[in-house]
Amino acid sequence: QVQLVESGGGSVQAGGSLRLSCLASGYISQYFCMAWLRQAPGKKREGVASINADGSTTYADPAKGRFTISVNKAEKALFLQMDSLTPEDTAMYYCAIDPIMGCRGLPGFKGLNPTDFTMRGPGTQVNVSS
Repeated sequence: QVQLVESGGGSVQAGGSLRLSCLASGYISQYFCMAWLRQAPGKKREGVASINADGSTTYADPAKGRFTISVNKAEKALFLQMDSLTPEDTAMYYCAIDPIMGCRGLPGFKGLNPTDFTMRGPGTQVNVSS
């Protein structure tokens, strides 16, 4: 079992930036899929971005061009740089992992389907005001 802890959330005005971090502990193989998910009040949880061990990434449409996912494998750390934030980005953000399967091996093929992940952190809240 991998333990995940997110940090970096907070309150920011529209147009601002935040950088989320996620630290993992436990066994992670050379093939893994890590992702950022989010859930806004009253809405279903959705995938934001995912990354494979080889560094390849996939972004959901709302994140394209504004968010950047990255990973430091040596430190077992996942990041999400969020720029040009809008009030629609307000949500609880979760880090998720499949520690032995790359994103393309998951049922959703891209690592953006929240139900593909059984391991995720407690979340960090992001609030964007207009």
